[in-house]
Amino acid sequence: FACRVHGVWRLDRLVFDCGAPRLGALVELGQAKAARVALPALSFFPLFIFLKETLMSQKFRNFTLAAGLAVAAVVASVATPALAQPKDQFFPLLVYRTGAYAPNGVPFANGYADYLKLVNARGGINGVKVSFEECETGYATDRGVECYERLKGKNGGATVFQPLSTGITFALTEKAPGDKIPLITAGYGRSESADGQVFKWNFPLTGTYWGAADILIQHLAAKEGGFDKLKGKKITLIYHDSPFGKEPIPLLQERAAMHGFVLSLLPVAHPGVEQKATWLQIRQNRPDYVLNWGWGVMNSTALKEAVATGFPRDKMYGVWWAGAEPDVKDVGDGAKGYNALALQHGAEPNAAVVKEILAKLHDKGQGTGPRAEVGEVLYMRGLVAAMLAVEGVRATQERFGKGKWVSAEQARWGYENLNLTQAKLDALGFKGVMRPISTSCSDHQGASWARVHQWDGTKWNFTSDWI
Repeated sequence: FACRVHGVWRLDRLVFDCGAPRLGALVELGQAKAARVALPALSFFPLFIFLKETLMSQKFRNFTLAAGLAVAAVVASVATPALAQPKDQFFPLLVYRTGAYAPNGVPFANGYADYLKLVNARGGINGVKVSFEECETGYATDRGVECYERLKGKNGGATVFQPLSTGITFALTEKAPGDKIPLITAGYGRSESADGQVFKWNFPLTGTYWGAADILIQHLAAKEGGFDKLKGKKITLIYHDSPFGKEPIPLLQERAAMHGFVLSLLPVAHPGVEQKATWLQIRQNRPDYVLNWGWGVMNSTALKEAVATGFPRDKMYGVWWAGAEPDVKDVGDGAKGYNALALQHGAEPNAAVVKEILAKLHDKGQGTGPRAEVGEVLYMRGLVAAMLAVEGVRATQERFGKGKWVSAEQARWGYENLNLTQAKLDALGFKGVMRPISTSCSDHQGASWARVHQWDGTKWNFTSDWI
């Protein structure tokens, strides 16, 4: 039986894992039930006489006909939903194309939509076409929940949700188990949800904020010459004062205790345009490094304030949501030298999947957004997120029927048994963009690779190997 997936029983593929019952236990249970309904041997003779007489009666023939019709009705009622299954696999999109976070939300949404269009241009998921519908959240948790409720039952039912907000993720984590709809939170959300034994419906594929914070400290330690060299160093975290910004704090506090560096925590209120008091403290404290856990306008504001206070940008490191083109372009030369994590990929203008999208969509006027953004960091982030959603369905089809529509509950099996080898990624056009991802019942993250890239004034360049 598939790991914690119910409602579909496949006697031709009996696989016991993740706490499934023993075969022996099933046999014993069947024997016990049989024993309870056994009849004494002598009771069968009167029963035989009754059956013989009844079989000859017209009443029994009428009863047989009625029973046959009843069985046929039951079979028809069971078969009808299968015949009425939706033709398309539905992927809802929670987006924010308006508001303070739109400059970062728009390219992600465009990349996500373009990849789903590309899937259809390629023939669908083993022939099953995909459909999608956007719902504007404005990065607000209450609006995100409203969008979830509005879309979860549309077009035959949502396959999976990607909230693109840690606050919305926290809210939907309470709803997903009851609705049996998976949540993919690639590079965001609740860090502890990587534990699939506890968070059965959450999939923080490719990375969590705890992982990001740990990778940054590893990188700084290597830069200084070892973890022992961090002792006495001053590291300041400026963070978006929200669930997103607070996620790395426990990990950083633990690392500070382990390695003896001094950690300062400076929250920045939504949306992040007012940071003068924050950077006044940084100028006074003179930290060795500043970690930027920002999103949207907070990132460019931080860089502008760093320029104003004279803090060197090459001593600043952003999380992977603080290292994209909208964060640096408006700052001009002032952003030169700024570092950020890349969630596996960075800007990938030469990737095969990017060239395919340009040829099959944008050259035909079918692209979602401007051609110039295709291949940029956040566009690629949306592209990767959509690919993960689609490949989970493809994996599910291998279990429940190739070329068939799958339910959200069935799709959970696919996300929990994802096996994106390098050969598969290369075939999808992601060669050099991503490393393999493999999930399990206990590991819902699958991979935790990142690199550091640096802004040179015009483009992002990788400055580290895989970490």
